[in-house]
Amino acid sequence: MLGVIRTTIRSVGHEDRLSTIDHLDELRTRMIVSLSVVAVAFGLCFWQNHAILRVIDRPLAHQTQAQVRKGEGPLGGTYVVQRSARDIAVQLRRTVAIIHPSSASAASALNAVVDSLSRDIERLSAPPQGDRPVTLGIGEPFTTTVTLALMFALILALPVVLFQVYAFLMPALEPAQRRHVRPLLTAVPLLFITGVLFGYFVVLPAAVRFLLNFNSAQFNVLVQASQYYSFAATILLAMGVLFQVPVGIMAVVRAGIVTPRQLRRNRRYAVLACGALAAFLPGDVITLLLETVPLYLLFELGVLLASLSVRRTRARELAAVQE
Repeated sequence: MLGVIRTTIRSVGHEDRLSTIDHLDELRTRMIVSLSVVAVAFGLCFWQNHAILRVIDRPLAHQTQAQVRKGEGPLGGTYVVQRSARDIAVQLRRTVAIIHPSSASAASALNAVVDSLSRDIERLSAPPQGDRPVTLGIGEPFTTTVTLALMFALILALPVVLFQVYAFLMPALEPAQRRHVRPLLTAVPLLFITGVLFGYFVVLPAAVRFLLNFNSAQFNVLVQASQYYSFAATILLAMGVLFQVPVGIMAVVRAGIVTPRQLRRNRRYAVLACGALAAFLPGDVITLLLETVPLYLLFELGVLLASLSVRRTRARELAAVQE
């Protein structure tokens, strides 16, 4: 146990010489740590699955409730009947209120009718339903909840998992190479989380609005839970990956494949590529612009960081030559 803790906290040095068994033992230890963190995160997410489901349902709820208010789909038809029944109950209560009973027993009966109508009006005044997706199978609520909890657990555990991967691979690099790689690895989880947040607040609501309202008058739209959560997870993970553009640019520049000057000369192609990626995602024209601009800014950020890194490397090399 002490060996496991020591290996987990202390990364192997570049000068250390380990046997094949030692490397496999270190790999096993780091895999156990990563899986343990994922398991703890999964338990936390499964415990708070109601809060997570409410968060993921929020972009869907806004659009489905808007459709229900329009009377579209089976839920919209039910809501129209509900509002009609409420209007009838309101008119009936007004009619009963103007009746003047001739006896105390009649007045008591009319008051009971008014109270009953008031309770019915209150129930019928409830906001439109349809803010949650539907399930079609017996086990779908359970399997969908488990899948969603696992997805969020992976997102929460990602920084620790990346650190374990970093600690296992770093001994193979020279100290100078480590200085170059360490900032990239630090930026990966931060950019991933930023991309997930951007996907949730910008891309996912736009995609849901576009897809649910596309030719919706011709269909009875009911959103299935498993399909919606898979769709939402795909968008969030895709945006998390797309936000790794600066890291990718830094990597290809470090590898000598391209130079920052070449990237700056071909900015127009970068704009076209960002627009193509944004157009591939569902949404309207406004959403296309909102998605293209951040992607292009990420490209410029990657070029800027790559230029600074190249200048710093050249300055070190020049200082070493002068010494």
